[in-house]
Amino acid sequence: MNLNNLEDLKEEMKKLGFGDKLIAKMEEHMKNDDPAFKLYDDVKVNRGQVDITLHFKQSGQSDFYYLNKLEAVHNQGRALEEGQKYMVVTKTEEGKNVVKKLENVAEAIGFFKEQKGNSELAVGKDAASKVMLANMEEGKINYVAKDFSREFYAPPLPQTFWLDHGKGFSKEQAANLVQGRSVYRDDLLSRDGNPYKAWMQLDTDKERDRQNNLTFRQFTDAYGYDVKAILGEYRIKEMADPKKAQALETSLLNGNRPMVTVEKDGQETKVYLETSVRYGKLNFYAENGKPEKREQFQKETGLEAGNSFAKKAEKGKDKEVGQGIGV
Repeated sequence: MNLNNLEDLKEEMKKLGFGDKLIAKMEEHMKNDDPAFKLYDDVKVNRGQVDITLHFKQSGQSDFYYLNKLEAVHNQGRALEEGQKYMVVTKTEEGKNVVKKLENVAEAIGFFKEQKGNSELAVGKDAASKVMLANMEEGKINYVAKDFSREFYAPPLPQTFWLDHGKGFSKEQAANLVQGRSVYRDDLLSRDGNPYKAWMQLDTDKERDRQNNLTFRQFTDAYGYDVKAILGEYRIKEMADPKKAQALETSLLNGNRPMVTVEKDGQETKVYLETSVRYGKLNFYAENGKPEKREQFQKETGLEAGNSFAKKAEKGKDKEVGQGIGV
């Protein structure tokens, strides 16, 4: 195992937002000299969880490993509890049960459907505490749990994010993108090699490309969406504290949906905040997920600022592009 390569990959993993446990698993695969391997992680979200898969491959000319891509998929069903895994229990001809544990629902469903005999797809911490999600007898599926049927028959498609020596969308950013939110990148390169900055959002209005990925809609700085200025249009308590204001801005730039404090009906209220880059706005949501009218939280100067954005937007360009090297 090349120790310089290991150190470089550790730095790449940390930069992308992955923890020590996953890094230790990577090192174990490298010690075993596995030619290719996958690592799995997840992000718990408001609806279900986002499954993350990292793809590693060893060079054909040396012992160097490369982290080439990250796949993210939003599974809106029930999120796994701590210690739980998916498992496929298959009965052999000798009557023994063979248990294969899988890290995410898409791979678990795929492996289960490949079985030919008697098999069960379940979830749990171990075989003794498993809960059946689907069942198969003699190669035919005869049961799918009602609350699992949507995932089973129409599993969500993963989105691939290409990586270049640790440069690309982080775990946090990828999870937010597949939930439909926008992420700001200040390290992008055009096809001509020129650096630029832009808000990125997956375009669900278009068909997927040849690699079955959604393309990106981009909003460059010329489009005029200044998240710091737009935050200043609203009466948000955290904006009075410079450190909290900076943390809030950073969170929105990474595509998060942070909780903030506003005043509603004379009382302080917690709401979720989300960027709406295309329309030059911020969206507000109650704790139960229902939309709130943004106008009730807006300062008197908000209209003027909104008109300023509209003028900038007329000059800017909404570019719709596929994934390039910088993405």
